[in-house]
Amino acid sequence: GIMVMTSQPSTGSLQEAVQKIKEQGYSHIIGLPIATGLSSTMNGMKLACDMLEMPVTLVDTKGTASNQKYLVEVAAKLAGEGKSPEEIKEILEKLVEDSATIIMVPNLEHLKKGGRITPAAALLGGMLKIKPILQIQGEKLDSFAKTRTMARGTKIMKEAIAKDIKERFDDDYHNVHICVAYTYDEAPALELKKELEALYPGENIICDPLSLSVSCHIGPHSLAIAICKKI
Repeated sequence: GIMVMTSQPSTGSLQEAVQKIKEQGYSHIIGLPIATGLSSTMNGMKLACDMLEMPVTLVDTKGTASNQKYLVEVAAKLAGEGKSPEEIKEILEKLVEDSATIIMVPNLEHLKKGGRITPAAALLGGMLKIKPILQIQGEKLDSFAKTRTMARGTKIMKEAIAKDIKERFDDDYHNVHICVAYTYDEAPALELKKELEALYPGENIICDPLSLSVSCHIGPHSLAIAICKKI
């Protein structure tokens, strides 16, 4: 019965993080915050780095936890290979362009209160027994479809992702990083993972719980599929 809220990291906590990085001998930071349309964290990261005179390269992930995690892993790999911050930014921004996330939520109560959906998506909120399916569009969550059952919802999500893979990657799914994400309920996520593995044999489909900072805005019993171009 309690609506859990979040706030972006304080400037002080971000400065502490930057200071620790400086003390470890690093000379440049690459920051990959959650979509700027969902949070102002990017501005806070820039302010903290500017105050401590730490060079920073920022990339808007235009997404949430799953793709953001993958982009961080890619950035670390590229840095380890000796790529410059400018080269890393260029590669990451191309990956962001070839990414997509689709989410099914039990209702829009949490998202409406947090103001993180478009007006079009908010209109679905008054419909009874409807499970809205949303997509990250223009850095906000926008309406994609609606359904009454989980089974129908996962079918719509799989069809949407298949269409994206066909249009973006010429049906070459081996070139796509695919992740299933969930809040609270792991069982339906594992079932969806199994279905995707059957559709895309040979691929390592990731299944992760969504971070709490994202989960509390979409509520329990949510399910998502995120894709991103592989590096």
